[in-house]
Amino acid sequence: MSVEEELLDDDLFEHFRIVADPGQSLIRVDKFLADRLRNVTRSKIQTAINEGFVKVNDKDIKPNHKIHPHDVVVVSLPEPPRNTDVIAENIPLNIVYEDAHLLIVNKPAGMVVHPAHQNWTGTLVNALTYHFQNLPQMPGNEGRPGLVHRIDKDTSGLLVIGKTEEALTALAKQFYDHTIERTYWALVWGEPENTEGTIDVNVGRSLKDRRITVAFPAGDMGRNAITHFKVLKALRYVSLVECKLETGRTHQIRAHMKFLGHPLFNDTQYGGSEILKGTTFSKYKQFVDNCFKMIPRQALHAKTLGFVHPATKEHMLFESELPDDFKSVLDKWENYVRYN
Repeated sequence: MSVEEELLDDDLFEHFRIVADPGQSLIRVDKFLADRLRNVTRSKIQTAINEGFVKVNDKDIKPNHKIHPHDVVVVSLPEPPRNTDVIAENIPLNIVYEDAHLLIVNKPAGMVVHPAHQNWTGTLVNALTYHFQNLPQMPGNEGRPGLVHRIDKDTSGLLVIGKTEEALTALAKQFYDHTIERTYWALVWGEPENTEGTIDVNVGRSLKDRRITVAFPAGDMGRNAITHFKVLKALRYVSLVECKLETGRTHQIRAHMKFLGHPLFNDTQYGGSEILKGTTFSKYKQFVDNCFKMIPRQALHAKTLGFVHPATKEHMLFESELPDDFKSVLDKWENYVRYN
């Protein structure tokens, strides 16, 4: 008899309890949970269902069981649920600006913004909790004190942190109204046909892989997403592109540039870690491999951040330098194009 078979209900700990809305449409329970549990794949949910860790109205079910209005879905697991209290950690922060109301941080690549699945420590929020006690939280934003936006783990650059409830609310409204100015620099494969333009294409989670965002050009799925781009340097094989966000969807720039046919350089999730431009002869391939090693992440940096100060109402604009890995790989491509 397996360990799973030996587990009794008394040995399980309730992790999630979700009550279906009164207007809930008939939908498979595995999809229902996949849409509501962050960072949990549908296959893991199906495994949990098959092992008896998911019940609907206190009854065992199968992954294809249909959810009805008012159904109570409970996920119970052998280990107790993790405490959501954020652990304060003495992690150095690159503080660009600070006053009594807000904080501007230049996040390094490789740092996760907030604690989540497989990243409970070492995050920006863990560092903020240590350095600044009693940072406010937005409703539904528990465990992410002071945050009104975030950037991906392997994206570097500027983030604004609210230090008071008033500042947090005012900044959140500016993000909601799309009045925040955000400019990113990206190194992308190839040279875009137009040196500047606007990508106005819906994006949303991929139906095949929920970890990534894809474009839905027909507009029948996803959410409205708008990116304004401008080529700053065309280097034959790659281009340095400035991207200004009008909206701020998850992985928006990465999905939009892939849709345009120019994935970010060394973006593994979006196809940029393959040689997409140039020949495949050994000398060139070795050069590209060396570039990949120099910047072992997607080449994306949050360059500028502008907003109206929540207290003084002054317009503020911050700019950050490209980090060393990005700067080095850009120099390497410029030299390669100059001499080849």
